[in-house]
Amino acid sequence: MSSPSAYQRLVQRVAARLPDKAREVFLHPAGPTTIFFWAPTFKWGLVIAGIGDINRPVENISLSQTFSLMMTGLIWSRYSLVIIPKNYNLLSVNAFVALTNVYNFTRGYMYQVQQQQQQQQQGNPKKRDKKK
Repeated sequence: MSSPSAYQRLVQRVAARLPDKAREVFLHPAGPTTIFFWAPTFKWGLVIAGIGDINRPVENISLSQTFSLMMTGLIWSRYSLVIIPKNYNLLSVNAFVALTNVYNFTRGYMYQVQQQQQQQQQGNPKKRDKKK
């Protein structure tokens, strides 16, 4: 068996100085010494951006972008409950990514439907006039 890397030795030294409860969290398979902690933590930036988009003018909302983020959030939320160990940090961030983008997608979609209805209403009287 190979000797532990410098990183692993550092993690073990830090863990040895922590109280028992903190050591459990620190050394958890999805704890702060792994990518499984840091990736979802930084992904909260997408949630903050989604919340910021709530104030964005509705005509500037990209349906394809919000739809893809919404679906990504749903897929990764499900994945976080299937993997071992379950990663509740990953679940929470992806649930919020999905929720903020469901809201923004709905706003954008309703706006586009409303615009199409207005265009049809403006176009229909002309067709009626031609028939007369």
